Amino acid sequence: MSTPVLDARELTKAYGPQVVLDGVSLAIASGERVGLLGLNGCGKSTLGKILSGQEPPDGGEVALRRGTRVERLGQSPELDREASAVDAVLSGLGEWQAARRRYDRASAALESGEGDADGWLRRQADAARDLELHGGWELMHRAEAMLGQLGVAATSRAVGTMSGGEQRRIALARVLLCAPDLCVLDEPTNHLDVDTIEWLEDYLLEQFRGAVLLITHDRYLLDRVVQRTLELSRGRLHAYEGGYQAYLEGKAARLEHEARVEQNRQNFLRTELEWLRRNPKARTTKARARVERAETALAQKAPERERQAKLELSASRSGKTILELHGLTLERGGLRLMEGLDLFLSEGDRLGVIGKNGCGKSTLLATILGELKPAAGRVVLGNNTRIAYLSQTREGLDGEASVLENVSGGRTQVEYAGKELDVRAYLARFLFDRDKQRQPVASLSGGERTRVALAKLLCEEANLAILDEPTNDLDVSTLSALEEMLLGFGGSAIVVTHDRYFLDRIATAILAPAGDGRWHRYEGDYAHYTAVRPPPAARTRTETPPPAEPKAERTPRRKRALTYADRLELERLPEQIEAAEATVSTLEAELADPALYKDGGEDVAAKTAELGAAREEAERLMARWEELETKAQG
Repeated sequence: MSTPVLDARELTKAYGPQVVLDGVSLAIASGERVGLLGLNGCGKSTLGKILSGQEPPDGGEVALRRGTRVERLGQSPELDREASAVDAVLSGLGEWQAARRRYDRASAALESGEGDADGWLRRQADAARDLELHGGWELMHRAEAMLGQLGVAATSRAVGTMSGGEQRRIALARVLLCAPDLCVLDEPTNHLDVDTIEWLEDYLLEQFRGAVLLITHDRYLLDRVVQRTLELSRGRLHAYEGGYQAYLEGKAARLEHEARVEQNRQNFLRTELEWLRRNPKARTTKARARVERAETALAQKAPERERQAKLELSASRSGKTILELHGLTLERGGLRLMEGLDLFLSEGDRLGVIGKNGCGKSTLLATILGELKPAAGRVVLGNNTRIAYLSQTREGLDGEASVLENVSGGRTQVEYAGKELDVRAYLARFLFDRDKQRQPVASLSGGERTRVALAKLLCEEANLAILDEPTNDLDVSTLSALEEMLLGFGGSAIVVTHDRYFLDRIATAILAPAGDGRWHRYEGDYAHYTAVRPPPAARTRTETPPPAEPKAERTPRRKRALTYADRLELERLPEQIEAAEATVSTLEAELADPALYKDGGEDVAAKTAELGAAREEAERLMARWEELETKAQG
């Protein structure tokens, strides 16, 4: 193991009677990628705050290697609401920002003719030198590029005008651009779409050189990125070499060992108690030692069994029609999100909906629910269709009211899985003990609030479950329970999620955008979708999905033959597109070259305009390729 950048020893932390850290010790090596798992509310975020110096422990110490810089992405990051997105990202570069301010001040003074020009020129030159020392003007371009990769397009907008999801992505870009020695990322994939999560995986594997502590329940991310997985359970850490699969195997072996030890203890106790009953007046030294061994074994606590939420959704009787979408066209703010979608949902279908942020996933759900009107087409719900809906914002929960008050609505009993249950016993199935049931919802963790929303939702029967980002903030144990619930549900489900592992477990089909408002349904789970979808470069160029079983709802298209001129053009287009994309790549590389900015960046504006024109040309060629290819496929 290389030199640790951080060494934490015997950390303790309690909130009132609840002990979340009970003598926790860990070391993180330079460049190491570590995952951290645990039940919601077990103290993972608290540990992350302590390791990053944002919260003190009650006991123990955290030692950092000299000069080590630690940055943390929290679940609710604090940013300057008045700053632009790009300035918020750059705000993490303290020394660079200071040099930039000095450079801007000197430049403004020279432009206005203020004071001694020679003095201002020297200050400007000194500031420019410091800027180059700390990364140069290229960092501005890198900040813009990183925001683009994370799906934040309006980089000049004020942070305060952006959604919570956009602000988290800005905070993530800020942490990554800082390139700290240790990066603590608390649920970094929340509010990221699948493509962006895959970009983050690649970035952490190929470009980020510091150590990483990933507090996440994204099981694909853990398996692909981390080298060691830690689990925080009842205040203690358990370590496993490898990612999520290795964690499962290692934990199973640990629990099996604990069960064997407990079985041996019980067998020993039975033997000794029987001996004591036969020899009640034993007085020899040997006998007393045997009694002491039995008393010691009796005093040992049996390992506590881990609790898991018990989720079940009762399916009401379905009619012939559950949900049909006929020629559905959706628009928002003048932008066409979906065009002419035909979709039929049958009993037992579990449709996973994926796509970039802003592509129309939540708009689709709102239209199905009747909250929005489509621009064209229609939504048909069956007469017997009953919907259970979980919103992304978990709306409908009163933050000031207790867990019990939110779920009970004044009732003492609820109907669950065909049975009448006491509300308190019902909430215990969602891992809320009596103390937690009295807590206000606003004081709970994100995962605990999701469990409250699920408890409120599952009181009623339904035959169509519509779940918008149900996996956000949930721990692995509850994710598994939610998966089992959907697999055992007798109705149908539409699930918007970025959790690829979850989709592999539950999805029978994937609905994904294909560009220009067109969406395609792919039969099978997420792994099958990734195997048959068009490659990224061509994904916006083709309308024709890969071969799949024909669906009755698809209407055959009338064939349109290509002309001779069309065929010639289509043959030439791939080469033209390749050349156009090469031009874009060349210009992007030039804009990323620090040398371009050394003399004040006079050519930057021209290069940027040239890059914009090159991108437009590449997009025009791809659109024409798509048009002709669609025509050829008929």
